Amino acid sequence: MSEYTRPNPNRAALLTIDTQNDFTLPGAPAEVSGTAGAVPQIQRLVETCRSTGMPIIHVVRLYKADGSNVDQCRREAIESGAEIVRPGTAGAELVSELKPATDVNLDAETLLGGEFQKIGPREWIMYKPRWGAFYRTELNDFLEARSVNTVVVCGCNFPNCPRTTIYEASERDYRPLFVPDATSGTYERGVKELENIGVTLKGTAETIDWMTNATEEV
Repeated sequence: MSEYTRPNPNRAALLTIDTQNDFTLPGAPAEVSGTAGAVPQIQRLVETCRSTGMPIIHVVRLYKADGSNVDQCRREAIESGAEIVRPGTAGAELVSELKPATDVNLDAETLLGGEFQKIGPREWIMYKPRWGAFYRTELNDFLEARSVNTVVVCGCNFPNCPRTTIYEASERDYRPLFVPDATSGTYERGVKELENIGVTLKGTAETIDWMTNATEEV
């Protein structure tokens, strides 16, 4: 691992991706297989960050009823009445295990307006309009303002949003650390391809140890 790709826990932030009820809960309208099983690991990462002071950003999707902000591949379904992560619904909410308190709910107006919703001392929610968390968002500026150079990525459905976010982070010279066992939809070839572009891979337990020790070493 080179000095340019080595993740730094002292300048890191955790990104949880799309871990919302409609994508996670059994029987939900857009349930993604394996996401519920990843939640305990994501929860452990979030709780560790809260205790160490590492910034946490929960990245979410919100699909307006008219489909105007929806990916092309899903827009027809939303326009036809499918209610998936619709603003103001329980399905759009973060899963309860990741919330800092039971009364924390998404502020759809704030999020859709491109602002970060603060839900804890160093914890926020942000909305992304497409797969990647950097696409048409203020995430890069937000991280730079906090001197973050390392992003720890976990969450829902690796082939789509987590993977795209990791590639976007790499393009911007961040040092991505991916946690496969805290992410649904991971598969061997995709993980290997991340290694090939300098992404660090760690399991949840190893990542927690890395976060807690907060040294410059991997």
